[in-house]
Amino acid sequence: MAKLRTRKHKVVLSRSAGGDAGITVLLSILGVIMFLPMVYAVSQSLKPLDELWMYPPRFFAKNPTFTNFRDLFMLMNTSWVPFSRYIFNTVLISIGGTLGHLLLASMAAYALAKIKFPGGRVMFKTVQTSLMFHSTITAVCSFMIMSAFHMIDTLWAVIVPAWASTLGLYLMKQFMDTNVHDTVLESARLDGANEFHIFWVIAMPMVKPAWLTLIIYCFQGLWNAGASIYIYSEQWKSFNYAIGQITAGGIKRAGASAASLVLMMAVPILVFVISQSNIIETMGSSGMKD
Repeated sequence: MAKLRTRKHKVVLSRSAGGDAGITVLLSILGVIMFLPMVYAVSQSLKPLDELWMYPPRFFAKNPTFTNFRDLFMLMNTSWVPFSRYIFNTVLISIGGTLGHLLLASMAAYALAKIKFPGGRVMFKTVQTSLMFHSTITAVCSFMIMSAFHMIDTLWAVIVPAWASTLGLYLMKQFMDTNVHDTVLESARLDGANEFHIFWVIAMPMVKPAWLTLIIYCFQGLWNAGASIYIYSEQWKSFNYAIGQITAGGIKRAGASAASLVLMMAVPILVFVISQSNIIETMGSSGMKD
């Protein structure tokens, strides 16, 4: 039998102090390694042009400056479409696409996982099969569908396909199978709760880690989306596309390009940090017993 010890007045399986220290050190090293690319990106954005092309390159800026950010904002002001328009498009696409995908994927996953109906297993097998196909393969079919609904050259051409992503549906369905207990749902039905109330008030809090993870994944993908093949008008382009256009001027815009990279990664990192804390808290307190 495994040796037991107490930790904060609880009896837990014992692990040696050396083992705890070793795991802590290992995780700390891995954390630093994963954090280094972000530190390097920020360092690059603070380097003057002569340091950006220095060989051998330096990890940290010797003479840090905010000139690259100033140059980037000056280039933004030279755009014939107001740069606030690009930012608005990206925010609208990211938020609208993420919330719509979360709602539709969660509702469909709840139906497939907890409601028995003819064809449910076939539909889920179809969802699993769709995961094997890259969006490039289905681009022609998607174009024909959006053209039929007159969504070409509108923001809907980016938002609606995000709603229909099957990866989120698959993730939510698998999580609901494991974490949403049928006995709890049956108790709610006996108390007179309708199906939507059960889904929203009971099932969704139980799968909070899954939909927070889905928010991170979906928001990051939409925020970093570049030029869409379905959008042609400049006023509907995304922030990432505009940044790519103004920093594509060769070596002289290398500093502005480094600054734009920091701006692009700042928002997804902020969303990840906020959601990650909730995921850890929920995973530690969402256990249930039948």
